[in-house]
Amino acid sequence: MEDVYISSFEMDPCTSTNELRIFVGTWNVAGRSPVGSLAVDLEEWLKPQDAADIYVLGFQEIVPLKTRTVIGAEDPTEATNWNLLIGKTLNENFGCPWLTPMLNPVSSDNYQYVKVPDCERRASFSGVIDSTLMRGRWITQYHQQLVLGGSKYKLMASKKMVGVFISVWMKKELLKKYCVSNVKVSSVACGIMGYLGNKGSVSVSMSIEGTSFCFIAAHLASGEKNGDEGRRNRQVSEIFKRTSFPRSAKDDDNRHPLTILGHDQIFWFGDLNYRLDLEDNLARDLIKKQDWKALQGFDQLRKEQEDGGVFEGWREGNIKFAPTYKYSSSNCNRYSGGLPNRSGEKQRTPAWCDRILWYGKGVKLLSYFRSESKFSDHRPVSAQFSTQIEVMKSTNSRFLDKETNFHNIMPPEQIGPSINKEEGKPTLLSLIVKDTESSSTHMQVDTNY
Repeated sequence: MEDVYISSFEMDPCTSTNELRIFVGTWNVAGRSPVGSLAVDLEEWLKPQDAADIYVLGFQEIVPLKTRTVIGAEDPTEATNWNLLIGKTLNENFGCPWLTPMLNPVSSDNYQYVKVPDCERRASFSGVIDSTLMRGRWITQYHQQLVLGGSKYKLMASKKMVGVFISVWMKKELLKKYCVSNVKVSSVACGIMGYLGNKGSVSVSMSIEGTSFCFIAAHLASGEKNGDEGRRNRQVSEIFKRTSFPRSAKDDDNRHPLTILGHDQIFWFGDLNYRLDLEDNLARDLIKKQDWKALQGFDQLRKEQEDGGVFEGWREGNIKFAPTYKYSSSNCNRYSGGLPNRSGEKQRTPAWCDRILWYGKGVKLLSYFRSESKFSDHRPVSAQFSTQIEVMKSTNSRFLDKETNFHNIMPPEQIGPSINKEEGKPTLLSLIVKDTESSSTHMQVDTNY
């Protein structure tokens, strides 16, 4: 269903609608790091020359799904590497310098980053950066780039759960034009034994003016056997049931939704792992013919929607590209398996495992496509949307054109030292630099869930 447009909001006479362009992408990166000998180029996927206002990127398997990564403490290293690479790709095309991704830049038990502007004190916080920051000048530079640096796009929210990762970026100019508030994150683990994080979702909730958004990056159960589709369906139900964005005492807007379906515009994307109910050789024949319409007739997710199962009433673009999984690890130009059987290769019927769905009013799909990076056994998938947001007619005159500072990230009482330069007191960044030059204590960025 391409170019689907849902009717606009019921407008209050004191409001108008503005358009935002949103890029949503999903990619299972098969446990590979984006830096080092396997460094990946995101240019072709993100296409920054056709710039969106907001980039929402979901990843799966940013770490290998081994026992130590599934049940051990969260390690932020790869999430940081991906964020740096995303920021570099989005910003350097606009002449904004950006740090080069580095191996093992940080170490922390938890990885969560949420950033919101002041919005005339109407913003709320679901997580704040701890007053003890990471050690080292590089970390100071990294944090400064994400939060304060001279860039076109700013990191708004980022959340990792084992291998599932979401990263949300917004044009800096929009933070001056609109009130962006109630930025919150949520994670649901529903993998091994129903509660480990090898499968599940990480979500971001936020409001832009009078419109609420929810972005859900998910990785569902794999498999082609009987019962595997049912496991995926149950995990979808669990994510709907357990994803929540509780209000805090500091929330000024008690209308902000608490659950996924309470939002105005919802985007669900990821390695959903739905397969083709079709014999392998027949599926490969249809792929050779590029008969995508016939192939979609065997797609489990489409049949679930049509039969009133999961995601009934949700929308997805017309799929006009080849299945995105599973490509051979030794030769990524062909699918794994097939006949004759190749030694050591897993026999997998190709499928559209990687999907992007949406629900709500004021959303128009502009494009739905896959990219051709051979970095992983999955191909990245992207969708570009035009969305409407409800804006108070006096909005543009309400905000001052000013730079975002640390007051926009956490309340003054949680910062510690004053950062008011006019009072002649030290800035937070100056204290970080001074401390990192004189202390050998290991410091880290950490937040509360």
